[in-house]
Amino acid sequence: QVQLVESGGGLVQAGESLRLSCTVSGRTFSMYAMGWFRQAPGKEREFVAANDWSGHNTYYADYVKGRFTMSRDNTKNAVYLQMNSLKPEDTAVYYCAADANGTGNRDKRNYDYWGQGTQVTVSS
Repeated sequence: QVQLVESGGGLVQAGESLRLSCTVSGRTFSMYAMGWFRQAPGKEREFVAANDWSGHNTYYADYVKGRFTMSRDNTKNAVYLQMNSLKPEDTAVYYCAADANGTGNRDKRNYDYWGQGTQVTVSS
């Protein structure tokens, strides 16, 4: 069974940075595409960033482009989300997800496995 565990969330002030980590159990991690999504109270879960199995192709939502950077380390079965210049509207629970097809995409329906989420709160 594949398990995803996020960490690194917390409370920061606007303009500060956080780095989220997601570790994945299972021997086929290098074949998965990975994504980051977020969900604010009362809102739908939305796409943040994703990369394909190789990590060479990374996609970002317009509202985080230029501020967030996603990376992966296949030797550690881990993906990361570096979040800079945080804004109050970035406040949400952040989830990582794995797509066993390996392609990476923005549609949360295509992801097979999800972590439990980590809270990010940005104060103004």
